[in-house]
Amino acid sequence: MITTPLAYLFTLALIATSFYLLESKVKWRLLRYTPAVVLVYAFSMFLASMGAFEYNDAINATYKTVKSNLLPAMLFLMLLQVDLKHFVKLGKKLLIAYLLALFSIAFAFIAVASLFHFSEDMAGAFGALAGSWMGGTANMIAVGTALDVSEDSFAYALIVDSVNYTLWVVFLLFLVPFAQLFNRFTKAKLNALELGDVGCACSLGAKRYWQLIAISLFVSFLSQYIGTRFIILNETTTVVITATLFGIAGSFTSLRYLNGANEVATSMLYIIIALIGSKAVIESFDAVGSYVLAGFFILLLHALLMLIGAKIFRLDLFSISVASLANIGGVASAPILAAMYSKHLVGVGILMAIMGYIIGTFGGLAVGNVLLLLNR
Repeated sequence: MITTPLAYLFTLALIATSFYLLESKVKWRLLRYTPAVVLVYAFSMFLASMGAFEYNDAINATYKTVKSNLLPAMLFLMLLQVDLKHFVKLGKKLLIAYLLALFSIAFAFIAVASLFHFSEDMAGAFGALAGSWMGGTANMIAVGTALDVSEDSFAYALIVDSVNYTLWVVFLLFLVPFAQLFNRFTKAKLNALELGDVGCACSLGAKRYWQLIAISLFVSFLSQYIGTRFIILNETTTVVITATLFGIAGSFTSLRYLNGANEVATSMLYIIIALIGSKAVIESFDAVGSYVLAGFFILLLHALLMLIGAKIFRLDLFSISVASLANIGGVASAPILAAMYSKHLVGVGILMAIMGYIIGTFGGLAVGNVLLLLNR
């Protein structure tokens, strides 16, 4: 049994590193549809369920300290790569598709939550899931932390995220050959495949790790300082929002050109996910089925609204598919789907997905608070 903070952190870092290396070095089909971040969480949760960690005062204090300091730092770094100028250049039809995906997901969460009577904690967990499906895993953690979701309920939400997301990716890839048929049905005036390359907010490799770490930890300190003095809803929510705003502001400065921000942020994300997994012990999987079913209903309603919107605004299949997956799947999968239509449109998927880093936190918090009101 692991009883010391050093051994605890070393174990979690080893888990995060191992699965990251597997994802980057080994071409397993499993890792194509199940991101390494999910496997990090699952293995950490498995060790916790096996009683590998002794939750003494020292380990509990370490958990709280590391998580509370890394979360705002991670949010800040991830938002530095957002390029609002390039996003606006996507064009009217693609922007409509993106907004349609965003609002249909939010509406679907609220509508389905009114049918499923979640506990207050699970309502918060689905709010965190909404953050993920409007942004990414980082937004899910931020929203879940702000809504004070327990580690166990977060585990259920992550299972729903993984199962439904995987099937949604497969479904959207299946639809690619039917693009022309779909476009005739919607009478799409502008085919997104005719667009030129809109640019790609890609990382060029990390060269300034220590500078990035120092800046991000300073922002974390500043966000927590502000969070104790100007409270919005609660202290954690204030910290999350403040770090997000600092990241958005930083993306307009020369900080956005610091190579490696994405890599450092991803490292922090993996550690935070391993931390949360180490506290999650699911004693029964009886309720998982109903939560996964709720996730399917959310996707079904989202798909129906996207279809109606595509018909009204005459959107092509590429636009609505990539917009949907940019929200639900994020940077890991949206570029893959975009490439299935045309290699030069990979940047479209990346830009849409990166925008989720901004919107996912605010959208998830908004949806989460509505869900909490509906299920009290």
